[in-house]
Amino acid sequence: MSVAVVTGGARGIGAGVAKRLRADGHRVAVLDVDTAGAEGDAVVHCDVADEESVATAFDTVVAELGEPAIVVNNAGFARDQPLTDMSLSDWDAVVDVCLRGAFLTTRLVAPFMKAAGFGRIVNISSTSALGDPERVQYVSAKSGLNGFTKAAALELGPYGVTVNAVAPGFTVTNMTVRSAARRGRTLEEHVRITAEASPVRRAGHPEDIAHAVSFFTSEGAGYVTGQVLYVAGAPLG
Repeated sequence: MSVAVVTGGARGIGAGVAKRLRADGHRVAVLDVDTAGAEGDAVVHCDVADEESVATAFDTVVAELGEPAIVVNNAGFARDQPLTDMSLSDWDAVVDVCLRGAFLTTRLVAPFMKAAGFGRIVNISSTSALGDPERVQYVSAKSGLNGFTKAAALELGPYGVTVNAVAPGFTVTNMTVRSAARRGRTLEEHVRITAEASPVRRAGHPEDIAHAVSFFTSEGAGYVTGQVLYVAGAPLG
């Protein structure tokens, strides 16, 4: 039984991933800035964009559960707005959580994993990394996360540590409500229209993303690293 950490794991995709990893037999620590309703073997407040907060959170995880062998960098959010209306503070806020956060956690756990000769790091990217209007900060952060994944995989691979990314497509979460509003649709309309345009004729759900994460974190995935898997109901990438 390994110790797994899921950032942003209190709700949405993160909660789905945490639930799946617990079902896979791992002891799961959920890290989030808002821990209300979070479920895990340990639930810890953490702002992944803050170096001290990350260090304190992982100290707590190690003390309560042990050194993590699995880390899922899921924390992230978007602030949809045109490029010309985007403030520097909005740019920094999104990039800091989505990209800086993954760097801070990966840098911190890499020594544990290298010493153990085993580790699984999964970064939750997005199909937005391929381009998405009025999301330039989110697109930049997620495409940067894809590059970070590949570079870290090259560096950590010799130590038995794999680094991969899962890039969800349209997935029904709390963020979907905001995406629907941006397009002037109700949530139901947005889900229906998007699902009808998908080759598989349905929307994604957190469980779909969790299945992919489960594979990447398994012992049997040791020959797969530096990959970005688009879980999007369509051929992308």
